[in-house]
Amino acid sequence: MPVIGFHNSHEQVHPAELLRAVQHAEEVGFTAAMCSDHLTPWNPRQGESGFAWSWLGAAMATTDLPFGAVNAPGQRYHPVVVAQAIATLGAMFPGRFWVALGSGEAMNEHVTGGVWPRKAVRDARLRECVEVIRALLAGEEVSHDGLVTVDRAIVHTLADPQPALVCPAVSPQTARNGADWADGLVTINQPHDTLREVIAAYRDAGGQGKLALQVHVCWDPDPDRALTIAHDQWRSNVFPPPLCWDLDSPEAFEQASAHVTPDDMHAAVRISADLGQHTAWLHEYAELGFDEIYLHHVGKEQRAFLDAFGEHVLPQLDVVAPPRAEAIDPPGPASNRRPHLKPVPAP
Repeated sequence: MPVIGFHNSHEQVHPAELLRAVQHAEEVGFTAAMCSDHLTPWNPRQGESGFAWSWLGAAMATTDLPFGAVNAPGQRYHPVVVAQAIATLGAMFPGRFWVALGSGEAMNEHVTGGVWPRKAVRDARLRECVEVIRALLAGEEVSHDGLVTVDRAIVHTLADPQPALVCPAVSPQTARNGADWADGLVTINQPHDTLREVIAAYRDAGGQGKLALQVHVCWDPDPDRALTIAHDQWRSNVFPPPLCWDLDSPEAFEQASAHVTPDDMHAAVRISADLGQHTAWLHEYAELGFDEIYLHHVGKEQRAFLDAFGEHVLPQLDVVAPPRAEAIDPPGPASNRRPHLKPVPAP
C-alpha cells in the first residue's frame, strides 16, 4: 500500500500553526509531508503567505518525515537560488527532500514586474531552469544565457544524495514533456480516466521514479459543514488551465468563482463526513498505481482532520514509509535527461 502524506497549505494556514499540524500528522501516523510555495493566497479568505523555505527547515528539524515542495523557478525565484535552497535542505536532511518544479502561476509571479510569458515560453524557461539546477546540484560551475541568465554560479554545499527533481503535471502533455528530465511525477486528484492518461503519458515517454498524488479532501462530522468549508476555502480552485495560470490576484479569483455553487465543489474536492468513504477513495487511487498520496484538507483547521484520519483511515490502508528521496542515477533511457548546458568557456 502507499505512502500517505500530509499536504501543508501555506496560503491557508499560519506557518506556526502549520508547523504544529505537521508535527501532529507524524504523531498520528502520516509517513511523509509536502507543502505549497505561495506568495499569494487563492482568495481573500485564505489569507496567508508563509515562506515555504524557512518553514521547511523548521519542519524537517522537528520531525523525521521526508518532505516535498512545489516551486516555480524562473521569475520570482532565480534558479541558482532554488538550487542553493534544495542543496542545503538535502545536505542537512539527506534523502528526505524532493522538489516539484513547475512553470508557475501569474498570481505569485507577477510581483517581479516582468511580463507573464505565454505557456510555451514558460515551459521553455522551466526546462532551462531544470538544467541549471541539476547541473548546480552536481557541483558544476554554470554560466547560461537564455530565458534565464546565469553567470559563473557554483553551489559549494552539496547534498548527498542529490534530491529528486519531480515533474508536477495536471495534463498528459505536461507529464509527457517532463518525462525526460524528472525523477518522478506528482499530480492532483482528477477523474480516474484522466489520471490514467497522465500516468501513461509520463511512462510511455520514458518517465521514471515515483508516482505521487495530491488529493484535496474535506471532512467534518457534519456533512453540511464539510461542504460549506470546501466551498468557502476552495471554490477559487475549481478552474482548469489556462484560467488558473493567468489570473493574477485573490480578488480576480474571487470574482471568477462568484457563480461556483457548493455542489460544484465535488468535482475538485473529495467531500464526505463518512471516513469509510474517504478510505475507499484512497484505496482507488492506490490501485491506479500511485506510490505516494498526499492529503490536503482544504479547511483552515487541521487538527480534527488529522485525528480522525489517523484513527480511522490510515489503519485501513497499510501505510508505509517512503524510500529515500533522491535523484535517479544513472539517468534514464532518455539521455537528454542530463543537462544540455554548454561548458563554461575558459577565462
